[in-house]
Amino acid sequence: MAAISSLVGSVPQIIPSSKICRDDGYSRRRAKNSVVSIRGSRLPLFSSQTRSLLDVGPGRSSLLRKKSSSWEQRISIFGEPLIGASFPQKYNSISSSFCKSRCSSWQNRSRHRLRMSTPSAFPDRTSFSLSNRKLEKAFVKDVHIPFATVGPDEPHAASTSWPGGILEKQEPDLVYSGVEQTEVEAFLSSELPSHPKLYRGQLKNGLRYLILPNKVPPTRFEAHMEVHVGSIDEEEVEQGIAHMIEHVAFLGSKKREKLLGTGARSNAYTDFHHTVFHIHSPSSTKDSDEDLLPNVLDALNEIAFHPKFLSSRVEKERRAILSELQMMNTIDYRVDCQLLQHLHSENKLSRRFPIGLEEQIKKWDVDKVRKFHERWYFPANATLYIVGDIENISKTIYQIEAVFGQTGQENGSAPTPSAFGAMASFLVPKLSAGLTGNFPTERLSDSIDQTKFLKKEKHSVRPPVKHNWSLPGSSMDLKPPQIFQHELIQNFSFNMFCKIPVNRVQTYGDLRNVLMKRIFLSALHFRINTRYKSSNPPFTSIELDHSDSGREGCTVTTLTVTSEPKNWQTAIRVAVHEVRRLKEFGVTEGELTRYIDALLKDSEHLAAMIDNVSSVDNLDFIMESDALGHTVMDQRQGHDSLVAVAGTVTLEEVNSIGAKVLEFVADFGKPTAPLPAAIVACVPKKVHVDGKDETEFTISPDEITAATRAGLEDHIEPEPELEVPKELISSSHLQDLRQERMPSFITCSPETSMTRIYDKETGITRARLSNGISVNYKISKSEARGGVMRLIVGGGRATESSQSKGSVVVGVRTLSEGGRVGNFSREQVELFCVNHLINCSLESTEEFISMEFRFTLRDNGMRAAFQLLHMVLEHSVWLDDAFDRARQLYFSYYRSIPKSLERSTAHKLMLAMLDGDERFVEPTPSSLQNLTLQSVKDAVMNQFVGNNMEVSIVGDFTEEEIESCILDYLGTVQSAKNSDIEQKYDPVVFRASSDLQSQEVFLKDTDERACAYIAGPAPNRWGFTVDGKDLFESITDISSSDDAQLKSEELVVETQHSQIDLQRKLRGHRLFFGITMGLLAEIINSRLFTMVRDSLGLTYDVSFELNLFDRLNLGWYVISVTSTPGKVHKAVDACKNVLRGLHSNKISQRELDRAKRTLLMRHEAEIKSNGYWLGLLAHLQASSVPRKDISCIKDLTTLYEIAAIEDVYFAYDQLRIDDNSLYSCVGIAGAQAGDEITEVEEPEGGLPGVFPVGRGLSTMTRPMT
Repeated sequence: MAAISSLVGSVPQIIPSSKICRDDGYSRRRAKNSVVSIRGSRLPLFSSQTRSLLDVGPGRSSLLRKKSSSWEQRISIFGEPLIGASFPQKYNSISSSFCKSRCSSWQNRSRHRLRMSTPSAFPDRTSFSLSNRKLEKAFVKDVHIPFATVGPDEPHAASTSWPGGILEKQEPDLVYSGVEQTEVEAFLSSELPSHPKLYRGQLKNGLRYLILPNKVPPTRFEAHMEVHVGSIDEEEVEQGIAHMIEHVAFLGSKKREKLLGTGARSNAYTDFHHTVFHIHSPSSTKDSDEDLLPNVLDALNEIAFHPKFLSSRVEKERRAILSELQMMNTIDYRVDCQLLQHLHSENKLSRRFPIGLEEQIKKWDVDKVRKFHERWYFPANATLYIVGDIENISKTIYQIEAVFGQTGQENGSAPTPSAFGAMASFLVPKLSAGLTGNFPTERLSDSIDQTKFLKKEKHSVRPPVKHNWSLPGSSMDLKPPQIFQHELIQNFSFNMFCKIPVNRVQTYGDLRNVLMKRIFLSALHFRINTRYKSSNPPFTSIELDHSDSGREGCTVTTLTVTSEPKNWQTAIRVAVHEVRRLKEFGVTEGELTRYIDALLKDSEHLAAMIDNVSSVDNLDFIMESDALGHTVMDQRQGHDSLVAVAGTVTLEEVNSIGAKVLEFVADFGKPTAPLPAAIVACVPKKVHVDGKDETEFTISPDEITAATRAGLEDHIEPEPELEVPKELISSSHLQDLRQERMPSFITCSPETSMTRIYDKETGITRARLSNGISVNYKISKSEARGGVMRLIVGGGRATESSQSKGSVVVGVRTLSEGGRVGNFSREQVELFCVNHLINCSLESTEEFISMEFRFTLRDNGMRAAFQLLHMVLEHSVWLDDAFDRARQLYFSYYRSIPKSLERSTAHKLMLAMLDGDERFVEPTPSSLQNLTLQSVKDAVMNQFVGNNMEVSIVGDFTEEEIESCILDYLGTVQSAKNSDIEQKYDPVVFRASSDLQSQEVFLKDTDERACAYIAGPAPNRWGFTVDGKDLFESITDISSSDDAQLKSEELVVETQHSQIDLQRKLRGHRLFFGITMGLLAEIINSRLFTMVRDSLGLTYDVSFELNLFDRLNLGWYVISVTSTPGKVHKAVDACKNVLRGLHSNKISQRELDRAKRTLLMRHEAEIKSNGYWLGLLAHLQASSVPRKDISCIKDLTTLYEIAAIEDVYFAYDQLRIDDNSLYSCVGIAGAQAGDEITEVEEPEGGLPGVFPVGRGLSTMTRPMT
């Protein structure tokens, strides 16, 4: 979610990155990237997300910044996570996850995190720690772009050919005869249609380009230059040089810097197979009609093909990369490196991580870097993608040719023939004369001279590696399980991999096969729920993932099992048992019908949203599809194709196709079974034993094999059919409720007699029900036949007393774990959501509990969502076993804190700054032990009272439809007797000056790393401070003095009057602090990057964040910085100097203008999103947030535009940055960390045992991304 919505409603945008159940492991991250990643994930039924505790700042990430994963193998210039786009397609996402404690995580960049799962009820998103807070879209649009592709022989596509004679032709086994069967076979072998608007061309110098007109967001476009070189192309002594060039070329570009004042954003990343430079830009400058595309193209041309390799820039980026290298070397990264090393042990993928090797990075001179660039950076080895609000394709082609046409021809030498050049000329047809009318999907620019060939050699296949495929009857020996043991690992994980070539999705038959796999594996996540309901489940999660990877050039199926170490054998046995049962008996008729119906409904809904896909989502999808060779279709083509193939699917074929996917697990050890590509267990060195200290954890490869075989020997039975409810509230019962409770709208406030208040400018309607529930709704056509709804309940963790620490967060998790409402089981509720395409989540923060629903209006989907909300409010079921599971999760999570440098450092700072207040950190084991099912139920449900609840709905509905649902399902919720009782809070206290203001955390680890957090008090979003001050009184005093000065000088002219009036409007506005604090955060962040990272070279990543509460009268700021142990204290001092230096180094008008453009640009990009509007509507009628009103939405852009430098300084002066208020904590990990320290003191109630944690094995010399 963009920053601006956080100003007026922050609850929905909390995106924690640390999770109780870490489900973003290797296979999940592959699926996030994969265009064909098949997942049917089970999300715990009521999910709980707790807001990150040092989550600071509108629209920015928070204390614990989650970087791009090792699976991604990407390096981002600005330390920004770059997770590959993966669109939820009809065919492209198959996996199954059985998860007793799964927490859904919305990824760091909303544009990259589109779900691959079947709709389900209430995924869990509870988190503790000072974690990554990017206030992203609370509602991430699930836009399916069914299939994207380049021509199947694009030179950078993955090798998808099976070894000769290995793959047998799959014949459709349909019950057809004669002509009908022949027709079906002909249909299935026919090619899928290509995207009608996607234009492809190629310049004479070999540069390929793709253009896709797209109007979301309007008047903006994406331009990405993909150079087909990555870490896989490095020689033995060049490990990390591709990433080095990315840094030097990008940050050394003067033409890129000139774009910064236009509202453009830019970044770059490197992974295994390519390096990408990307710019997101407005179509024209704000003050003129100047077309910015030529400037953007010129910048990309300079970056990719004409960089200046200055010694000063190379040295500067060398320092940054070395800092980045240490920053990224977390235990999660090392685990992922282990998995990749064993999965690809036969090729260079296991030895070429993009970050490179430290000792090599330190040695390269400018000449070495330049030579690598000359070898790989040439037009024929690159592809330019332009997606956005483009009106004239022929003009765009002309601009591309004008900028890039002479690149690569500067020396005047004639191109020499090559094998690839001949292939490229053959594959890409000539462009027909004329550039008007409709363009064909693939053709060659008319500028290409087909008598000449490309100048330089390049790999015809990306990535250029050979794999050992997991094939039946292979002559290779089974690899024994590999074990990676490390002190910083908390839980047990088991990964079994199967690796096969990519099957390109280019025909209807290809699409049909993927659909059948999805149906088959989508059933898995329900199977586990009917059998494992104890308070001590044997596993944390079981997940089966089947994903294509353009980066690795293969398709990988992964069985991932995570559990508490004590339960690892049972967990593996259960996983193998369930996979084997599905393989042997298949899905049932009911499951087949259910999932086909759900997929078709989903497809229809997404086809209707064809005009709401963002340019960056389109572009990312096309890039990954190009790498894999899949056919690109638009959403309507995809839906039509899916409908066409769905009618040919049979139960027998689904079970036959699906069984082949599972053979490597279900037939493990049989001569005919595919050999696993690798089996890897990642385990702790020591484990916690109740009543004892930590003990050594022992495990052997033979024990892992034995546990796997045990699951093959268990008796299995077919899956019984499950009755799925068509409705949760019958018509007769609803009628009884209406007669009994007489729901109606009442006056919205004592000041008006209106029962509904409609604001024409925003389209927002406000109303209040007779039971006290406030309702806001907005009719929006932006997302066709789609809607979102959010319930916000005031209270949150702040209501926890000293006797009930942790009760709210554990209670929300308990509700999630149980997942039952009324007489319906968890499974029935989930299947109800599947049938109606409902996705839900439940979260808890320090201030609120909220529940969010995403739904389609097709087939009564909105009424179904309202029924579910009604049942949760009226008939939620609290179970002892769910409470036990929830509590156990928090026990485990607390014990894992000392194994994370970032979390332990942040935890210690929070305890020091907030005087040990446990409401803002993880509940301790002693607090958890004191909780009971009744106490957590009371802590949660006592907040669900009428006057304390606000429901906001945005969607493509009519007034009649929405008000009928509101009255039927919200109006019939019973009023609570104690609804007028005001909630009481124990006061929040910032600790006064003490010896805890500057602390350190030491972590024993063979690999050195360091991080630091600097924090201090700030006001809340509405100008209230922790000591009871209302800062608006100070603003009033300033405004009065300004008026007096004007009168005394008698120099008032009309323009001055106008300026003063505007300034008075901002200073008198309720959103003054939200606006000015947001601008301040942007300015400080820019200065931190310029000084601490770029000028001083002390860090790779530094950020300033603000956590501005809405209900609580406090806030805080946090600076997070990563560095090396030798530089981290200097980095902390530099950050403090920047923070305190805004008066000595005055804010310039240019800085302010740039901050305004950044925030307004985000607002403009998000304004058509339903989820964004939910954020704007939050607290609009909340009595606990009295200063929020409709003007906070209507005046938003105006307030940003009129803000002046002195307004930002007034906000800055409210931050407490003096020595007595500022707290810092430095965390250092390394082999010698803390050797000079004999004891580490923790605040009372704090985390024991942060120092020392012990040593572990280093994965490799320092591979990072």
